[in-house]
Amino acid sequence: MAKVTPCSRFTDFDINLFLAGKHFRLYEKFGSHIMEVDGIKGTYFAVWAPSAKRVSVVGDFNKWNENAHELNVRWDKSGVWEGFIPKVGLGNIYKYKITSHHNNIKTEKADPYARRAEHPPQTASIVWEDDYKWKDDDWMSKRKKNNALDAPYSVYEVHLSSWKRHEKEDRFMSYVELADDLVAYVKKMKFTHVELMPIMEFPYDPSWGYQITGYFAPTSRFGYPEEFKFLVDTLHKNDIGVLLDWVPSHFPEDAHGLGYFDGSCLYEHPDRRKGYHHDWKSLIFNYGRNEVKSFLISNALFWLDQYHADGLRVDAVASMLYLDYSRDEGDWEPNMYGGRENLDAVAFIKEMNEAVYSNYPDVQNIAEESTAFPMVSRPTFSGGLGFGMKWMMGWMHDSLEYFGKPPIYRQYHQNDLTFSMTYAFSENFMLPLSHDEVVYGKRSILGRMPGDEWQRFANLRLLYSYMFTHPGGKLLFMGCEFGQNNEWNFRSSLDWHLLDSKFHQGIQNLIIDLNGLYQSEPAMYEQQFSGEGFEWIAYDDHKNSVLVYIRKGNDSKNDIIVACNMTPTPMVNYGIGMPHKGKIQEIFNSDDEIYNGTGDFKNKVITTKKAELHNREHSAEIIIPPLGMVAFKYIKSTKPSKKASDKSIVKEKAKTVKKSPKKVVKTKPKAVVSDKKTDKKKSDVIIPKIELVEKEIKTKSSVKPTKNKSSKTTSKSTKSKSIPKKTDKKE
Repeated sequence: MAKVTPCSRFTDFDINLFLAGKHFRLYEKFGSHIMEVDGIKGTYFAVWAPSAKRVSVVGDFNKWNENAHELNVRWDKSGVWEGFIPKVGLGNIYKYKITSHHNNIKTEKADPYARRAEHPPQTASIVWEDDYKWKDDDWMSKRKKNNALDAPYSVYEVHLSSWKRHEKEDRFMSYVELADDLVAYVKKMKFTHVELMPIMEFPYDPSWGYQITGYFAPTSRFGYPEEFKFLVDTLHKNDIGVLLDWVPSHFPEDAHGLGYFDGSCLYEHPDRRKGYHHDWKSLIFNYGRNEVKSFLISNALFWLDQYHADGLRVDAVASMLYLDYSRDEGDWEPNMYGGRENLDAVAFIKEMNEAVYSNYPDVQNIAEESTAFPMVSRPTFSGGLGFGMKWMMGWMHDSLEYFGKPPIYRQYHQNDLTFSMTYAFSENFMLPLSHDEVVYGKRSILGRMPGDEWQRFANLRLLYSYMFTHPGGKLLFMGCEFGQNNEWNFRSSLDWHLLDSKFHQGIQNLIIDLNGLYQSEPAMYEQQFSGEGFEWIAYDDHKNSVLVYIRKGNDSKNDIIVACNMTPTPMVNYGIGMPHKGKIQEIFNSDDEIYNGTGDFKNKVITTKKAELHNREHSAEIIIPPLGMVAFKYIKSTKPSKKASDKSIVKEKAKTVKKSPKKVVKTKPKAVVSDKKTDKKKSDVIIPKIELVEKEIKTKSSVKPTKNKSSKTTSKSTKSKSIPKKTDKKE
């Protein structure tokens, strides 16, 4: 047997913290660490295996001989095996050969704390350390402001394997290549953050990364660990935050993984009713075991510490919270109070969030939680789970259900859209259109939209416009931002060729401008998690399928009035109650030509009139485009200009040929005829490397349709009606 030098990185205090479930930096102790002992360079190894009677390190340095390097077990009954092996260093491949007390079962396991793993299908760990020099000081110094709950939070969800691939070479893009292409694209699209689907090492591509075996190793599919740091660094240098999907809810049964690690149920719960997930064929962590809590919380902090992540999106929280989650009657045991809540998991989640926010108060943890479990995004000191935000799954289900209906039926389902406001501020909600909504026969988001080609794209523009003006953070899965036709396929690139079509270009331009609107208008984000940030004007015009509401910030002068028309019938001279008198100006119109809309239903500056409507003293008549959304903002009164150029404008108006819009639009609505020739808007963005250069945007002027009694849809004054309560839907 080769010599293993007795050595330890653990103090007694470390061991006590570990056993108490309070050691949150275990990655500094466990795993492989290159070091020098008595002047000899080598590597220190440490692994937790309390049911083992022997643990050896096997690898390419000892020809995988289990008798070559046997580790020493600590005297304190902690179950920690450790030792220093000379001449083992950077790049050496290894596993732990564990002989169990249970019937002498032998297993070969990857290191749970390894910083790097072999490229799948190979499964060994790799001795690795790096000295990457971060260059994101500017981002880190302002991260608290950028990640605050009163800041815009628009997230682009990305699956690195399929965002873009080298099809000819049939390979993934590397972290370094993504640092060029992905960063430039996200910056062009004006998203504030990216959310990366799991990048921790995983063996099975069809799992999309959600069945992890290497919790401390970024997947080697795309390159080295320091190259992933470079990707994060580049995103930060371009003012883009990075959220990582994190999966503490379950792990796979792969032989080299955490399952039955030392011949016993070490990381998983020993009771199959609490330790096995039937749907996913995976194991569930034992949240009540202190050493497992230390492992998981250390892992959460590891990605924030070592990789400068700006937050974690925690996967499948509902499966952790409930003992009966996806289980038949009799296949679960109630908790000590007779309830179905998993008390150990609840306590773990609270402790994890407390550890994250106490160490990194400028990040955000986000829960994917699909039930009505209370106070998910409320502080633990007030009884909450402690997350910063929660996905609004009820909004997602209701909205996709509504927009999937032909417009003629929408008048009977207005509650699908208005209901969300009955609970919108019970949590800090993020509105998700995620990867889960474009797989397994659900169709793409565009594929759900009814009507002919023009109407499908108009519906999609309306859905996104409604989403971005609804209170809460935003999340959009890759491909949705340009109207991917097909469902997501993790084995191939997005259909980038679709951007040769004006329809798809229009959707992309829309998302750019919606992100711009969200970030430039304080009313859209300052009170996005407060009831003070939203007010209905008209929610009960079922017949016309129209919604009108106000988004509010800290200053009323920034208020924005939003009107949505869910039918293909243009709403001309549509009356709405106004907060106060003044002049309003259109600041956004989803029917703009730049989005491949008609461009025919624009609003000029409108002066309110003193006429009661919607229980308000003042009102205004607006144009709402077919299957469109329009947003207005109050402007200060200005005296008419006496410039000569104004005379030409007056003359141009006099030339206008007025036509009434058609009542029903079955295909693309006819544009109002105008003699005036104008240029279309341009939003093409040139990005040399990382720099973003925007071309000047020119706006086509439009002419207001003539008043016509047949098309006039002014609403009568109505009193507010109560909306029945209902709970957030379970996924």
